[in-house]
Amino acid sequence: MAEYDIIIKKGQLYDGSGVSPSQLDIGIHGDRITLIGDLKSNSADLVIDASGLAVCPGFINMLSWSVESLIEDGRSLGEIVQGVTLEVFGEGWSWGPLNDSMKKEIVTMFPKGFTYDIVWDTLGEYLQFLEKKGVSPNVASFVGATTIRMMELGHEDRAPSEQELERMKGHVDLAMKEGALGIASALIYPPAFFAKTSELIEICKVASSYGGMYISHLRSEGVKLLESIDELIEISEGADIRAEIYHLKAAGKGNWAKLDQAITKIEEARARGLAITTDMYTYPAAGTGLDSCVPPWYHEGGQAKFIERLSNPELIEKIKQEMADPSDKWENLYLEAGPENITLTSFNKDEMKIYQCMTIEEVSRDE
Repeated sequence: MAEYDIIIKKGQLYDGSGVSPSQLDIGIHGDRITLIGDLKSNSADLVIDASGLAVCPGFINMLSWSVESLIEDGRSLGEIVQGVTLEVFGEGWSWGPLNDSMKKEIVTMFPKGFTYDIVWDTLGEYLQFLEKKGVSPNVASFVGATTIRMMELGHEDRAPSEQELERMKGHVDLAMKEGALGIASALIYPPAFFAKTSELIEICKVASSYGGMYISHLRSEGVKLLESIDELIEISEGADIRAEIYHLKAAGKGNWAKLDQAITKIEEARARGLAITTDMYTYPAAGTGLDSCVPPWYHEGGQAKFIERLSNPELIEKIKQEMADPSDKWENLYLEAGPENITLTSFNKDEMKIYQCMTIEEVSRDE
């Protein structure tokens, strides 16, 4: 019998520690690496010659939105061929828990058709659905604070009642028992925007009791960046929970100077014993839906209500005025970036694709 299932030979091994690579062989039994060293005299069912190639641990996509594409095609070739072996879902919105209303809403997000049934209700059932279907990468998920809120409040702009808050905490409890990594929020987007700090602390206490963490796309990455970091620190302290900032940045040229102050706030919190960490992407741009440029209160009631408001000429004028106002009441992405720096990248309607890769400014001139 072969000594190993797989041997990877002669690759330049990067172990993730930052030291220079070494040419080493890797012996694998089942799903475990059992030896790293010189295996030229050993046998395996499969020997892979990695001469001239880099060998390293799999990469983690810690903010993955492959929740739907993995159902369509579980091979995940777009990420697997780049070395991604773990997809972590849940930035604010997770694919469980879901009620009937939320399931119907998901269908409307895919106007060209939905090719499968949502047969799960909880986050754990969704992850089991993927596993049973068969997907190439490993998968994990936070439970979305937005999702938890929508289970009880839908798209309403109000605080939960005591009973609603208790049920929200119950949804978090079940998700954590099913293996959620913790709670994730994305607070610039409605209805997450409607949640107060106290609400987030209460649901995070449940995740903390399981050793989970809180990770957040901050309420502001621009005008109120520093105040938003204060909020994350308050949640961490109030719920006794580890906390991480998704993609730390100072968005908008007028806010670039705040980054040093932001880092100081984080370091001071860590010095006090709070487990605050951050991550950062390595490119000078961000991507989101164009509807995020509209003040969040116009989204109350959900997408159908939002579209209805956009058909009202008087409201359109009011929205335009608010988008031109340098207010600190919401994250004004349009004003921070400017129309010359907002590029349209994708459309659902074929007739709109003539504007693909054009900026808002270019589209306005074209009209």
